[in-house]
Amino acid sequence: MSEFWLISAPGDKENLQALERMNTVTSKSNLSYNTKFAIPDFKVGTLDSLVGLSDELGKLDTFAESLIKRMAQSVAEVMEDSKGKVQENLLANGVDLTSFVTHFEWDMAKYPAKQPLVGVVDTLAKQLAQIETDLKTRTAAYNTLKTTLENLEKKSMGNLFTRTLSDIVSKEDFVLDSEYLITLLVIVPKPNYTQWQKTYESLSDMVVPRSTKLIAEDNEGGLFTVTLFRKVIDDFKSKAKENKFTVREFYYDENEIKREREEMTRLMSDKKLQFQTSCVALKKGSSTFPDHKVKVTPLGHPDRLAAGQTDRERESEGEGEGPLLRWLKVNFSEAFIAWIHIKALRVFVESVLRYGLPVNFQAVLLKPHKKSSTKRLREVLNSVFRHLDEVAAASILDASVEIPGLQLNNQDYFPYVYFRIDLSLLD
Repeated sequence: MSEFWLISAPGDKENLQALERMNTVTSKSNLSYNTKFAIPDFKVGTLDSLVGLSDELGKLDTFAESLIKRMAQSVAEVMEDSKGKVQENLLANGVDLTSFVTHFEWDMAKYPAKQPLVGVVDTLAKQLAQIETDLKTRTAAYNTLKTTLENLEKKSMGNLFTRTLSDIVSKEDFVLDSEYLITLLVIVPKPNYTQWQKTYESLSDMVVPRSTKLIAEDNEGGLFTVTLFRKVIDDFKSKAKENKFTVREFYYDENEIKREREEMTRLMSDKKLQFQTSCVALKKGSSTFPDHKVKVTPLGHPDRLAAGQTDRERESEGEGEGPLLRWLKVNFSEAFIAWIHIKALRVFVESVLRYGLPVNFQAVLLKPHKKSSTKRLREVLNSVFRHLDEVAAASILDASVEIPGLQLNNQDYFPYVYFRIDLSLLD
């Protein structure tokens, strides 16, 4: 289970003995792994200030949990080609999260225990707020890039009637820079190939004989070129339509095609090389589209890649780690560490508020062995520490007991200080 319970009990002799009983029972029944959780002695201040901090820490705890969850999701998103390795990249101070929690030590350098609690909490709040601000900026840039790339990729999807043709055609397929002649692209259904070859020259006047060539095809038909005089374009289109031949509106602009290819290459490169772990070297001028349901095969251009070819079939160069992933890993670690420090602060503040002064309590970290054993573990804890709050403990052990004037959710209230650390939210 990726769940921990962080509890505390007063540090007097009676309660230390209760902790020993708890350890004995949970160990014999194989309910949980227990270890002491060290929390420094902080400057307490006034009880009023502690009450205020209790509320603030509750909100900060929720915010930190939400933030690290979002960061974990972002790591999974940018590692879309390596989702199985996401957990390997969610570390805290270089170790896995479970190890960090079970071996937690307060960072005195970053959060000095000698300064007032308010200052420690303020430092944590500012740190997390800055991480969130940076996360929003960086993920917004990533999402903009991803959306732009997806929009360009959509142009490559579909059949010959709808998809872009810039990665299929070449300069050699067209008569260019002619005052009188023009090359059109015509989509011909596969069953009508023979009919096209027999009739295209007679669809209108002034069609250049033997000017047709099949340059690409998909499952439904083929893309043919035909050259004719500009003055008969409208007549040719009309006659072609009558014979179920479709003229694709396309003008070969070498600069525009080059710009589109370079834009796609740049976006793919940015997404792969800057953000993802898999780095793909894209050949200059090559098709850069992903798998499609309809594969379009260029004909007569062996140097050009098919638009249906996948990135993995292209030339690749090892693996790397881009700046967004690096930033996410570093700052996820920082945010997670801050979150566990907030949990420690909550235990301290609640322990002082519940058990009083002078500060004297023992914090313990429990890791339930099985989800099915959590109910039994709670019963053991509530029984062992029921003396801390007899009335509340009775209501927990017996859900039928009502406490006059006190509204409690029996599932959420305990006679001891209790906080839950749930790592499953990062799975």
